[in-house]
Amino acid sequence: MDIEFLKSMGKIKKIAPDLHRAKSLIESSEKTIATILRMELSDETSTIIFREMYECIRQLGDAKWWLEGYKPKDHEVSMAILKEEEISNSAKLENLDRFRDIRHNANYSGYIIPKINAVEIIEFWYECGEEILENLKSEIQMQDNES
Repeated sequence: MDIEFLKSMGKIKKIAPDLHRAKSLIESSEKTIATILRMELSDETSTIIFREMYECIRQLGDAKWWLEGYKPKDHEVSMAILKEEEISNSAKLENLDRFRDIRHNANYSGYIIPKINAVEIIEFWYECGEEILENLKSEIQMQDNES
């Protein structure tokens, strides 16, 4: 990822790393995911479930940026940093752009997200999200130990 290019485009802003904010975003993501995963998936809940799952994943991207010492300015960069995570099923990270498009269409065009897409993002969480979450927690632990 070309950090200088992203800065020049106004997509990220250099700041001091903010461990507290990263922890807060991760905690929020975890709590919301736990709640969403308890919801019954139906035609009526699929849009809500998808959007909230997406937001939780995006929050992990934001947390990663804050740990790196940057403030993300849009969803694209929040997802882009996650696509660079070293996880066991990294090929699945390519789904993040499509998830962003689906969420955008739901939020700004009134698109009703079908259950199949909600199932897909839930599966993504189990296949990738949990590992990303654990990676971020490890990074936080290492930074905590250094300070």
